[in-house]
Amino acid sequence: MRDYAIAAIPGDGIGPEVVEAARAVLEECQRRYGFTLNYTDYDFSAELYRRTGRKVTEADMDEIGAHDAVLFGAMGLPEVRGPEGLELGAQVEMRAYFPLFASLRPVRLFDGVDGPLKTDHVDMLVIRETSEGMFAGLADHHEPSDEEASDRMTITRAGARRLIEVAFDQARTRRRRGTPGHVTLLHKSNALRSNVLLEKVFDEVAAEHPDLGSAKHYIDAGAMYMVLDPGRYDVVVTENIFGDIVSEVAAGLVGGLGVAPSADVSLDRGVFQPSHGSAPDIAGQGVANPTAMILSAAMMLDWLGGRHDDERCLRAAEGIQRAVEATLAAGVRGPDLGGTAGTAEVAEAIRASLPQVEVRA
Repeated sequence: MRDYAIAAIPGDGIGPEVVEAARAVLEECQRRYGFTLNYTDYDFSAELYRRTGRKVTEADMDEIGAHDAVLFGAMGLPEVRGPEGLELGAQVEMRAYFPLFASLRPVRLFDGVDGPLKTDHVDMLVIRETSEGMFAGLADHHEPSDEEASDRMTITRAGARRLIEVAFDQARTRRRRGTPGHVTLLHKSNALRSNVLLEKVFDEVAAEHPDLGSAKHYIDAGAMYMVLDPGRYDVVVTENIFGDIVSEVAAGLVGGLGVAPSADVSLDRGVFQPSHGSAPDIAGQGVANPTAMILSAAMMLDWLGGRHDDERCLRAAEGIQRAVEATLAAGVRGPDLGGTAGTAEVAEAIRASLPQVEVRA
């Protein structure tokens, strides 16, 4: 029976609160499903940088990388910035170092949650590229100036192919769970040379998967379709900055970032965190919605189970999904979803709703 080493990085603001909530649910999963998670806690918060000037180092990341997975809360404080003027975020450094090239951001409209649209069915996975695109030049030399500033968008064939192959693999996996098995590329090849290459590689990979559906839309039209007809989307794949934006549009369709988990992955590493930020304005009040963090923990178990052929983790991941469904359907919701339940109450309701009998995978 394998134990799993987990690096836990709570971060700033509400990060420690939602990570604590997720760990309470994971502790119950360990008891019911019979696996063990051994945590090592790390502090690479913006608050630590403010106090000490210490940021995450390569040696730190080597140590983190020795773990089976990373459970990450939220990081950053608006007023704490590095010399270049950008907010601190160890997740950005980890994406570049490992490298974690795909951010998987599922969104689903749960029973009991009111979305802003008339439709009652939203179930899609947005895959954001995270190692190149508009973030490709973050490490470029930069001369500070109040007169001119620029960023670089770069797409490589290798980066595009591995990203799009993940998208089609995810579509095939989702189809086994009842979704259409379809991939849509959102791009801007009519105006950006980098996206011409992205579209070309997408066409090549799509031709290698004739059993799965595919489509392409310009990013502006595709974002509109996401609001007007979200049911047309199963898996959406796109460039870094486009994905950052449309994944939050998608989250808005299902009630907001409080129910939007994510996973930054490579072929052999995974960092699991909610899509929301650190929300320092509500930190310490006990009102943060932990659902996205708990769903991110379920994604971690699903990823570990798939990598290690561990049925226990796969069943626990499904159990958390069912428990979240039951909790929201019962009306236990945080203030961001129109409810009154606090962080601990939501986490306890999810923990208590875990299936008493192991779920069949």
